[in-house]
Amino acid sequence: MSNIEKSAVYDVDSSDPQQKLIDRSNMSPEAVAQIGELMSAFGQLREAEEAMSEAAQRYMKLNATDMKAIHYLIVCQHRDAIGTPGGIAEHLGISASATTKLLDRLEHGHHLTRAPHPSDRRAQAISITPKTYAVAIETVGRQQSRRFHAAARLTSAEREVVIRFLRETRNDLTSSASD
Repeated sequence: MSNIEKSAVYDVDSSDPQQKLIDRSNMSPEAVAQIGELMSAFGQLREAEEAMSEAAQRYMKLNATDMKAIHYLIVCQHRDAIGTPGGIAEHLGISASATTKLLDRLEHGHHLTRAPHPSDRRAQAISITPKTYAVAIETVGRQQSRRFHAAARLTSAEREVVIRFLRETRNDLTSSASD
C-alpha cells in the first residue's frame, strides 16, 4: 500500500470523488484546487496549534482545561477583575463540583491561590501565582502572540475576509451539528 501525502486528506476530490457530500459540478478545477489548498492550510494551522498546546501542557504539567482556567485568570488580572469559582465555571462550561476539583488541583500545584472575596463573604477570590503567570506569559503567551503578527501583516480588507471565513466556518460547523 502506498503512502498518501498529508495534503491529500484535505483534497475534496480525494475525500469525496463521487460528490456525495459536496456538489462541485459548477466549479472550475482551479477553484476546487484552491479550496483544497485552503483546507490544507487550515488543517496545518490546527495541527500546529495542537502541537503548541500539547507542548505547553507538558511543560506546565497541566491539562487543556487547566490551561483555559489559567488563561482566564490571566485575563482577570489584566483587567483588574476578581476571578471567582463561579466565573471560572461559567467560562469553562463546567459544574461547580468539577470547578472545585480543578481549583484544588491547581492550588496543590502552586498555580493559584484562594482568598476571601473582598466584597462578597460567600465567594472566594482566585488569583494566579506570580510564577505560573510568568511561565504562562513567556511560553504560551509569547507563542500565541505570533497570531497577532500574522494578522497585522494583512491589510484591513484581507482581515475582514479572514474574519468572515472563520465565522462562517464556525456557523456552518455548529449549525450542521444541530441539524
